[in-house]
Amino acid sequence: MEHPIMFLAVLADLIGGSVSDFAHHYPHVLYSWMVMIILIVLARLATAKISMVPSGLQNLFEFLVETIENFQLSIMGEKGRVFFPLIATLLIYVFSCNVQGLIPGSFAPTSNINTTVGLAIVIFVMTHAVGIKMHGFHYIKHFLGPLPLLAPLMFVIEVVSHLSRLISLTLRLFGNVMGEDLVILVLFALAGAYFAPLPMMFLGLFTGFLQAFIISLLAMIYISDAQGDSH
Repeated sequence: MEHPIMFLAVLADLIGGSVSDFAHHYPHVLYSWMVMIILIVLARLATAKISMVPSGLQNLFEFLVETIENFQLSIMGEKGRVFFPLIATLLIYVFSCNVQGLIPGSFAPTSNINTTVGLAIVIFVMTHAVGIKMHGFHYIKHFLGPLPLLAPLMFVIEVVSHLSRLISLTLRLFGNVMGEDLVILVLFALAGAYFAPLPMMFLGLFTGFLQAFIISLLAMIYISDAQGDSH
């Protein structure tokens, strides 16, 4: 759901031509780039002068990294530590995209289904890549069930089940973020002068984090399942 006026689209209109067309047709790409640039700049500032006694951005980032890492290890164990960059990136990136949609004149990339399906594909491919790497050809046994007689039926059921994960990851994030943006826009249109949207925006901060947390948690669970000895 787009805001009536997006400041990057306004800037692109000043340039005109294909840049303006791109900004209006693919705002999720532009605002996704903006989120990435902001996160890179903040990370660079936080690590520019590393101190043994952290302060400012360094302290914030160290707390954030330690909190995510401890939570991930509690879910995945030590063997999941290698996936920390993926999990941390998912959580921070998705949360940043969700929050960006609360800013008037901005846009949440996660309110566009192209962004959410891209994230879902990354998790889906990583899950099965890990399963194949950990178990080789035996990974296929996970799709066949315990009884050879029912293997063909179980294979179809398991394939449908795993494909439904892809659909679920895509639509859950997309639907929730777009719904929040829509409600906030309606409140601004009806009662913006009376600050009626503010409670919804504070709620949006919470739900924005919750959606980022859920997609990261599901990624951890799916990857852990692919790593498991049950395969």
